[in-house]
Amino acid sequence: MPDIRTLATEIHYEDKGEGPALLLVHGHPFDHTMWQPQIDRFSATHRVIAPDLRGYGRTPLGARQDKTGLGDFAEDLIDLLDALRIDDCVLAGLSMGGQIAMELYRRHPERIRGLVLADTFPAAETDEGKAARNAMADRLLAGGAQAAREYADEVLDRMVAPYNTHAAPHVHRMMCATDPAGAAAALRGRAERPDYRETLTKVPFPALVVVGRDDSYTPVADAEDMHALLPHSTLAVIEEAAHLPNLERPDDFDAVLENYLRSLVRPN
Repeated sequence: MPDIRTLATEIHYEDKGEGPALLLVHGHPFDHTMWQPQIDRFSATHRVIAPDLRGYGRTPLGARQDKTGLGDFAEDLIDLLDALRIDDCVLAGLSMGGQIAMELYRRHPERIRGLVLADTFPAAETDEGKAARNAMADRLLAGGAQAAREYADEVLDRMVAPYNTHAAPHVHRMMCATDPAGAAAALRGRAERPDYRETLTKVPFPALVVVGRDDSYTPVADAEDMHALLPHSTLAVIEEAAHLPNLERPDDFDAVLENYLRSLVRPN
């Protein structure tokens, strides 16, 4: 798997298949293998690009150590698209990855021709949420790998519904392997994110909103609100899934994504 060096870091990514570009943006605290079922399936029809975000997986945090804003992640992805000579793409993000996708669209709408927002929400962080994210960042920096493992143990049943035991080991491994400094920097940056609700009202092309029925982090009501904001969108609720429906119920998630991708018509 290749790496691309930018001014900020060295991005590790998977690049598989040929055809229209599909860029997959993972959530926190995971890595690009969160998307492995989709990489394997959609590389038959698309050029699937799945990077490790800055400070996650095999992509180092880089020079800026204390805070990684959603704009930093978005510009990293633009650098990656530029390096791969990809003019535009369908952009799919889950959880934090969905917020990065919204930020990327806000900054560079001309590079996006399709938008998939999974288990995410567009509102700015509350004061309570800011305090919680900064406290977790402090905890990770103080406790290192042990704190990351403890956090993984604490929230695994919310990330993956307890009845989806097949997905839990992979999710737990990703969470334990995440660099605590990278996760802490992202938490601090994410706490300061803007409100994307107005941005969503301006998306001119069809979008897809997906959510797990039993997601307690970003419940179905949040997905319904995004669906209402987007002028041309489809809402899909994946049954028997929590925060990671693409891993918990990959066949159901992939069927929804496949229908959406087929609906997009590339202009001549």
